[in-house]
Amino acid sequence: MSNKELAMMLLDRIPEYKLAYAVAYLQGLCIDENADDLFCNSLIEEYEDSNDKGDFVSFDEAAKMCGVDINAVQN
Repeated sequence: MSNKELAMMLLDRIPEYKLAYAVAYLQGLCIDENADDLFCNSLIEEYEDSNDKGDFVSFDEAAKMCGVDINAVQN
């Protein structure tokens, strides 16, 4: 049995409510790695050209910037 046949057989056995996980994983495998590399390189260049490069914030500040209430998460 080929890997493709095995994958198809396993997909047939996955309950409908879990298929979204399998689909997301398969989509990730299909992503063009060159496009992903270009995107990552553009993020690096953006960071390198940034005026606030190297500025650090505390965990509390970062959580606040992201709208996360640390106390709610910890409890």
